[in-house]
Amino acid sequence: MRNSALLFISMSVLGSFLYSCTPSTPKAAVVAAATTTAATPGAGAKIAYVNIDTLEDKYELLKTKRTDFRSRQGQMEAELQRSFQQMQADAAEVQKKAQANTLTQSEYESAQKRLMQMQQSLETRKQTLTEQLMAEQEKFNKELKSSLDAFLEEYNKAHGFDYILSYSAAGSSILYVNKQMDITKDVVDGMNAAAKNGGDKKNK
Repeated sequence: MRNSALLFISMSVLGSFLYSCTPSTPKAAVVAAATTTAATPGAGAKIAYVNIDTLEDKYELLKTKRTDFRSRQGQMEAELQRSFQQMQADAAEVQKKAQANTLTQSEYESAQKRLMQMQQSLETRKQTLTEQLMAEQEKFNKELKSSLDAFLEEYNKAHGFDYILSYSAAGSSILYVNKQMDITKDVVDGMNAAAKNGGDKKNK
């Protein structure tokens, strides 16, 4: 009975741990619209756009956070893999002893229980780490959108746009853009400066 028992945990278990604990990479908040000046009746609306792809590529705080999240995700996966490999090694040892008939029934049942507890512990740890990382990403995304909204509101006081739209080559409802209406550089430079000044103040 011991020899026929399945003690090895399938590699698919580890696969499910690693794939299900892959949080999405934080992205720049999408700018829907920022209206600060009412359009004059009969006149065309004053519109500008922000290239989200460029903002994600050049906004230093976002790049730093993305690298940090990827690093932590890698550490999380490495920890889970180490735990899995230990569990697999323990299972192999129990299987070896079972095949050699060197385990009593009580020892065998105890080993089975211990391996099941190890698997449950690994699943719980995976869930905890994943939820922590996802919560931090969600918090950062909210802060990022808040910073972008605040910057655009202040920026628009001097420029008077009726609408500031978001644009992305990967997918956007805007089919054509006039590059003269691109304010992305202003936004990137301004937000980088604001983030740097904020960091400097924290360090003082």
